Amino acid sequence: MKHLLGIEQLSREEIEAILDRAESFAEVGKRDIKKVPTLRGRTIVSLFYESSTRTSSSFELAAKRLSADLVSIKAAGSSVDKGESLKDTVATLSAYEPAAIVIRHPYAGAAQMVAEWSEAAVINAGDGKHEHPSQALLDLFALRRRLDSLEGKKIWIVGDVLHSRVARSNLIAFKAMGAEVTVCGPPTLIPRDIERLGCAVSHSLDELDEADVVYVLRLQRERMKESFIPSIREYVTHFQIDSRRLGPRQILMHPGPVNRGIELSGDAIDSPQSLITEQVASGLMVRMAILYELLAVGGERPAPPVGDESPPPTPIGQPA
Repeated sequence: MKHLLGIEQLSREEIEAILDRAESFAEVGKRDIKKVPTLRGRTIVSLFYESSTRTSSSFELAAKRLSADLVSIKAAGSSVDKGESLKDTVATLSAYEPAAIVIRHPYAGAAQMVAEWSEAAVINAGDGKHEHPSQALLDLFALRRRLDSLEGKKIWIVGDVLHSRVARSNLIAFKAMGAEVTVCGPPTLIPRDIERLGCAVSHSLDELDEADVVYVLRLQRERMKESFIPSIREYVTHFQIDSRRLGPRQILMHPGPVNRGIELSGDAIDSPQSLITEQVASGLMVRMAILYELLAVGGERPAPPVGDESPPPTPIGQPA
């Protein structure tokens, strides 16, 4: 595995290998000294053209926990403000010989282009409405810890599916792990032909009680140049998940940030069913695992895993 550009490129076995690796890093997180020397002397560039709290901070902390050198670039305040193109920015940063570039960009396909322009491993931290693979992996990790297996589980993805890169990555990931997926929202917020990805479609919450997991999406008003819903009030009436709609056996998830009082009520966010805090915590472990699999296992300079006493693991996607 040279890059992580989309969840589609991963087999179920590869996904499980990343999740297992993340579990080993969860043990590291319990130590007094939480750093390991795996990526010492290697440089990781974090290049974000869109706002981010959870993704950027967890990737940066993951790099530091693995002892890598980190270069963090936000588009605002950089040469991008002066008109520098993405290609020229990548060329500039490539002069530092980074081992990996973590990129978030508002246009679909940006991560793929960076992979063509740089010799570094490229991790897609979200490209337009296309994909957000590390989010899908951390969601799988959090769910696996709660449910053990997703095989046969029913997962409803509710809300603004049209503008959500998380929805696409998670739908593919949940299906790969054996779950049955339904996407739900107003017709204007459901992409045409999304059923081709193997999901069911609903335009109401009438059958929500069948879901084992309710995955709620943010209403992305910043991406809406047209009127996709009559009003926020009407959306809340028909699609907000609150404690009345959420059953006691159901698990609630949200990728964040939450529009409290719109797609989720406060009582639902704070309910025992909510896995939102666990999702955030999972992000650090999973992103450590991604960097490890790309650079220590799949890279040219293999490093031993967390403990020096074990031999290097077999690279993902290669025969044992």
